[in-house]
Amino acid sequence: MAFPILSVIIFTPLVAALILLMMPADRKTEIRMTALVSAAFALILSLWVYLSYDQAAAGYQFIEKYAWLPQFGISLHLGVDGISTPLVLLTGVVMFTGVIISWGIDDRPREFFAFLFILASGVFGVFVALDLFMLFFFYEIAVFPMYLLIAIWGWVKTREYAAMKLTLYLFIGSVVALVGALAMYFNSGLGTFDMLMLETANFSAKFQQIWFLPVFMGFAVLGGIFPFHNWSPDGHVAAPTAVSMFHAGVLMKLGAFAALRVGIMLLPLGAIYWQPLILGLAIVNVVYGAFIAMTQTDLKYMIGFSSVSHMGLVMLGFATLTQDGMIGASVQMFSHGAMTALFFAATGMVYDRAHTRQIPELGGMFKALPYVGVTFIIGGLVSMGMPGFSGFVAEFPIFMGVWRVAPWMAILAVISIVITAAYIMLAVRRTFFGEMPKEFEGHIGPISFMDKFALTLLSTLMIGLGMFPAVMVPMVKTGVEHIMEILKVVK
Repeated sequence: MAFPILSVIIFTPLVAALILLMMPADRKTEIRMTALVSAAFALILSLWVYLSYDQAAAGYQFIEKYAWLPQFGISLHLGVDGISTPLVLLTGVVMFTGVIISWGIDDRPREFFAFLFILASGVFGVFVALDLFMLFFFYEIAVFPMYLLIAIWGWVKTREYAAMKLTLYLFIGSVVALVGALAMYFNSGLGTFDMLMLETANFSAKFQQIWFLPVFMGFAVLGGIFPFHNWSPDGHVAAPTAVSMFHAGVLMKLGAFAALRVGIMLLPLGAIYWQPLILGLAIVNVVYGAFIAMTQTDLKYMIGFSSVSHMGLVMLGFATLTQDGMIGASVQMFSHGAMTALFFAATGMVYDRAHTRQIPELGGMFKALPYVGVTFIIGGLVSMGMPGFSGFVAEFPIFMGVWRVAPWMAILAVISIVITAAYIMLAVRRTFFGEMPKEFEGHIGPISFMDKFALTLLSTLMIGLGMFPAVMVPMVKTGVEHIMEILKVVK
């Protein structure tokens, strides 16, 4: 029997969380080391899956299936394809760097890392689930710890409000999507939640047109789609650094990924019917998010609204229903995940030393924190879609896909590139260059080796993908080709 690597990846963070909760609260060094070793183990396994994926064979690989409630057609059915494999790796990277960045947390680190790992377990589970019920099961596991992580360790001024707002939005969205999933289960007549079997269910056109929107939009709330996006920036700002990294880096990808996997792949006729609406909402995300990001004076809010804009590109790419658009959107999920994790890590390092995130109150930080400045600039170049960085590899195919479907929308979307360049360059100049305020002189200490390692890892991923897109794009293409076959059959 093959090694059940996907099960091990899912349950490693969960087992680590249980071990952490059983450790004495005062053994903080041992708690941190346990968290680091566990995160490193999960990262190594996720890298193994990525490197072992057979692109020539394509399709779902590392398949595992264990009956759970066979009378209801529910099983722990796991597998990854060319789209989900990079997202499993991204989750491993963000989990590992999040632990490193959180090394200095002194307020109940045992509980903090335990909740963070429960969140990670849910995220891994969604990306590898091939059973619709289990996808929802892991989806809710991923959402619930966010409330506690933000409400307990978040920014004192807004943490309770932001945590409750985030939780209500996401739970309501998931409940709406769950109703659609149950409708699919009962209407299929197959008596199973297995998504590979539901792909062959041949739902009627009317059924798909009615249920696509609740399913897609229910999940897309977590992806930050307009007009259900405004939980996201508040959640970003209130969350502690590692949770912001998880929130923007991988949690928002859950929404986009589930909207694709359940909405578009299981209800393709509905996707074609509602395509103009999804394209329209996504274009609002892209342009509106960029303009609002430009007006922000708080670094975290700027990155939060930037995420709304960039996740709009993901939704835009999916909504094109073209191969180019979907390849670009899938790569964008990985690129944006690494980029926002880097942005929030760098912002957290500045805030920990300056005790402010207000851009007008900062300045000259490059002098004291050159490494943070360089990596923030790298993130900025990715955000702007500069050639040679992962952002370009992701965004260019998206625009090609949009141009094929609606050229005027592609022209509108290009506005966001100009606006993004403007607010990123302004933020870099005002935060890292110019004259340092006198109250900061001599009080801004250097970052640790571990902080540098985390920033380097995230930067290397973005530069590596930008310079060598062949390490990911062909893999993603194999997953997208399967979706194209589904759409071709129904068109």
